Amino acid sequence: MITKSIHKYIAKCLLCCGATAALTACNDFLTIYPTDRVVGEDFWKTKADVNQMVDGCYKSMIDYSVQERAIMWGAYRSDELDKLSDYNDNTLDNISAVNLLPTNRYNDWSAFYKVINNCNIVLNHAEAVMDEDPEFTLGDYQVVRAQMLALRSLCYFYLVRAFRDVPYTEHSYEEDSQAEPQPQSAPDIVLQHCLDDLLDARQYIMRSDAYGRYDWRNWGYMTRDAIHALMADIYLWRASMTHSAADYQQAIVYSDSVINAKHAYYELYKEYDVTETEKDIYHLEDGDRVLSTIFGTNSGNSHESILEWQYNGRDNSNKALENYYYESGDDNNYRQTSILMASSLFNSVDPNANTNQAKKFYLSANDYRYWNNVYEANNEEAEQMSVRKMVSTSDISNIKGLNVGESKSNSRAFREFRQNWIVYRLTDVMLMKAEALVETAKSDSDVVNLKQAFNLVQAVNKRSMQKTATDTLKFENFKSKEDFELLVLAERERELCFEGKRWWDLMRYCYRHMEGVDARQTLASQGAWPALYQPMLSMIVRKYSGEGGDAVSYKMKSEPYLYWPILESETKVNNLLNQNPVYIQEKSTSKN
Repeated sequence: MITKSIHKYIAKCLLCCGATAALTACNDFLTIYPTDRVVGEDFWKTKADVNQMVDGCYKSMIDYSVQERAIMWGAYRSDELDKLSDYNDNTLDNISAVNLLPTNRYNDWSAFYKVINNCNIVLNHAEAVMDEDPEFTLGDYQVVRAQMLALRSLCYFYLVRAFRDVPYTEHSYEEDSQAEPQPQSAPDIVLQHCLDDLLDARQYIMRSDAYGRYDWRNWGYMTRDAIHALMADIYLWRASMTHSAADYQQAIVYSDSVINAKHAYYELYKEYDVTETEKDIYHLEDGDRVLSTIFGTNSGNSHESILEWQYNGRDNSNKALENYYYESGDDNNYRQTSILMASSLFNSVDPNANTNQAKKFYLSANDYRYWNNVYEANNEEAEQMSVRKMVSTSDISNIKGLNVGESKSNSRAFREFRQNWIVYRLTDVMLMKAEALVETAKSDSDVVNLKQAFNLVQAVNKRSMQKTATDTLKFENFKSKEDFELLVLAERERELCFEGKRWWDLMRYCYRHMEGVDARQTLASQGAWPALYQPMLSMIVRKYSGEGGDAVSYKMKSEPYLYWPILESETKVNNLLNQNPVYIQEKSTSKN
């Protein structure tokens, strides 16, 4: 136990140094252990104290483990990423083979529960500071509370999508004596808590331009647009599980809130953005400069962005993204080897990519994303493609007549990987709305909803096509709801690849075609589980060669296989946890 004097020393160091990294984890959360010791009697006296702890919550959200899991949980299990062929890692091999062992380190959810507990600590203490410091007003408190509710909800949403049934708590744990086990709650319960909190928070949260036009907090903190994007995402997820028309409609409502707010922001500042000439309400960047303006390290936080984890290359670097995606070319001084590579899917080019071929996922040679998302695109010998998106700092803006894409580069500064991680951006929300519109269409002939969905997809797709291209999307090429559903899914992959979205997209697609899913019950409480949708499995296995894909498709029989097992060490210290039932018999003593 840390003594009171040491406790005061840590708090003093926090205030004197201005450290936002004050919140440090002690083991895993759900045993439950405290994540923080700077909450003693000399703390929580001033507005500055509260702001320090709020910053600490955001700091814990950009932790390496969180970023690593955003990639692994949201992308790696999908068809878009594979392990670098000569990278030796049995853990990744097991994941690819759907041997998701309970001892796998990627099952560790403690980084997200650390953020949750940090938020709960602020929520537990901040209100009382109003009695201590008159400068910390009710308005200040309401904004702080709204941010913490929103950040906590985002973390729970990650956990539900990765594990389905997760412990939910609003209590803060600050001392060893407070440790207590927590049982799991079904996804419908956890997501409803999140939606209730977000509905509350949106009343008090700051607008997305409230901090000043170029202030990073407009994108680095939870704002009203970020809350609305998160609510749209949660409603879309729950609707896919429950087939709820009302939830799909809510996803549309909150997507519109974001789209309209972005349009209002553009109208407010358009006189300063003389290069922007778009006449629709989306005002998307031209496709030949997306990489530099949206993902570029020197710009970042573009007008299309909604929520980004902030890395500046000095105080912090996005080491997880660097380690997993950045593979440089050879030179005499240094070569960086990535852990993951883009699958051969991204070397699939076809002149008819934008016709009804969504089941096969082709890209057009007239699409800037084909050349910019990966290195060495259109190289017939390339089976695995190095990720270029978020790694390179410049666009390939002249693609006319290009035969092979750019080779891997050494231009990136190794010690300054200041690449933000985008959690939500405008085109993501536009395609969420399109997905919901397709699902609310009453039939294949519901032209109103399907045309609205198509227009959204077309706006995203067309901005990435050469202006002289003739192979653009055409409404008449898509004949049914299924066609439009697959169109949205394919466009999300083209637009949002490697951003930690694809596995969640495939899960929603799968859920929409499953019968018997009960989001109100945990997996352990059910006697049987619904079978997975075979076309979704057929998409997943496209990245495998030989018989590997058949084995994966055969093994993934039912709903529990969509989720990760709980880390074995968690189940040993918390006897209220029920292991994902399909992995109970798949424990291993091998180290991962």
